[in-house]
Amino acid sequence: MRYRRLGRAGMEVSAVSLGSWLTYGGSVAEETATACIHRAFELGVNFFDTANVYAGGRAEEVMGAALSRFRRDDYVVATKVYFPVGRGPNDSGLSRKHVWEQAHHSLRRLGVDHIDLYQCHRYDPDTPLEETCRVMDDLVRAGKVLYWGTSEWSADQLRAATELCREQGWSPPVSNQPEYSALQRRIETAVLPASEELGIGNVVWSPLAQGVLTGKYTQSADVPAGSRAAGRNRQFMERWLTVETLGAVAAAEKVAEQVGCSLAQLALAWCLRQPAVSSVIVGASRPEQVEANVGAADLDIDPEVLDTLGDLLDPVARR
Repeated sequence: MRYRRLGRAGMEVSAVSLGSWLTYGGSVAEETATACIHRAFELGVNFFDTANVYAGGRAEEVMGAALSRFRRDDYVVATKVYFPVGRGPNDSGLSRKHVWEQAHHSLRRLGVDHIDLYQCHRYDPDTPLEETCRVMDDLVRAGKVLYWGTSEWSADQLRAATELCREQGWSPPVSNQPEYSALQRRIETAVLPASEELGIGNVVWSPLAQGVLTGKYTQSADVPAGSRAAGRNRQFMERWLTVETLGAVAAAEKVAEQVGCSLAQLALAWCLRQPAVSSVIVGASRPEQVEANVGAADLDIDPEVLDTLGDLLDPVARR
């Protein structure tokens, strides 16, 4: 496993990390989730990502229980706050009240005394930025959070938060968690350049485009039984299950075969070529998937091969 600095922060995270969205605490049995988390740790993964709303909080509980087997110093646990957790007027957003209270709920569910990386799951236009940045700094000063970050914030939002924190002497955001893959490249225009300028590391989600970049899907109407596209989560990947996209993915798979790796590994390496990407977050419903994906961290792929992959998928990525 290779490790990368989380932006300008001193903390290092594994180039490939394990997430829990749509899996742990829900569709994947707890013993299987635990096996995946343990296997990831054994293979050198030290960054584990979850959120307070995943499976209604169960994802945090499952991940915390699985990680409790290991020395606390040896892993980085990240969670998030923003989305509704109830119907009350203060049950969502990034107000001081919601953030502070949810941080303590997450600490309890995870079974830890501090959160390594606490992320604002989205930008909250209804709460003053000063209020959000200040409560994050307060959590850091209280020892409840070590670093804080964001998820799906724009370049302007990242810049505004960073500049405000620097002016006030508060802990600035060290990371952003955007969607990024060879089929979803919107952050390349502004977010990645701003991240390099500000010293923010990106821990990207869905680097395999919900599994489309594994090559398992060849026809939108004929998907493998038990796969994500065969269930209710198909909604998150419908945009890629087209004849044009699947044809381009098939061509990309041949490129991977020529260099002796899986398409998934090549797709992860493609994301990691970006200096502002600290880690790619993968999901796994079986330990074997963890093993296959983690292999991408140790690949040394010729830049020309990565360019070829990008060129093959660029036309469908821009549709």
